[in-house]
Formats: sequence, structure tokens, C-alpha cells
Amino acid sequence: MKERKSGRSSVQQQQQQHLNGHFSPFKFTRLFDPDASWDKDQLGDVLHWIRQVVALICGLLWGAIPLVGGIWIILFLAISSGIIYGFYAMILKVDEEEYGGHGALLQEGLFVSIMLFLLVWILVYSLAHF
Repeated sequence: MKERKSGRSSVQQQQQQHLNGHFSPFKFTRLFDPDASWDKDQLGDVLHWIRQVVALICGLLWGAIPLVGGIWIILFLAISSGIIYGFYAMILKVDEEEYGGHGALLQEGLFVSIMLFLLVWILVYSLAHF
């Protein structure tokens, strides 16, 4: 009986923390729900981290395959921006004007992802092929 009460009280505490803004549980199902409401910071964070994952994967692939040249940087930018655009425009179906337009959404996390992509690409290429 006491366990149930303590279980309920912990759930109530989590809900209270969520309401106060101190604790925000994130559900992955929300990532693919077009009816979910997003504030500007949450959507920006999601787009930022998606772009970082894409940068990490592309950097690992480019370095392992041994690709060289500037065309591969441009291809990474096209792939990364295409994934981000497809995510917010086609999957989430958000109104981009509420979040600052296409430019603001496509720019979210762009420069950090370029640096991560280049770092991983160079490290993997150098370590694997020299």
C-alpha cells in the first residue's frame, strides 16, 4: 500500500516539475507527430541534434571510404539541409514563418555540424589510411 502511494507521489512530483518547467521529459514519438506543438527552442534543439547526427555519420563514411575534395563538403551540406528541410516541412508540417522562416530553420546547427563533419572526416581518414 505504501509502495503505491510512493509511486503515485513520484509521478505527481514529476508532473509538478514538468509544470514548473524544471523537468521536461522528451518522447521520441513526438518527433514524427505532425500534430505536436513545438516552441521555437524545442524545434531548434531537435533540428540541431539531427544535423549533428547526420554530420557524424557522413564524416565517418567519408573518412572510411577515403573520399577527398571539396565536392564532398558540398554534398554533405546538401544532404544535411535536405534532411532538415524534409523533417520540418514534410514530417512535422510546421509553419516555418512562426519559427523565423526557412533560413532560420535551415541554419539551426549548421556551422557546428560542418565543424563536426570536418573533424570526424579528417580524423577517420588520417587514422585509417595513413
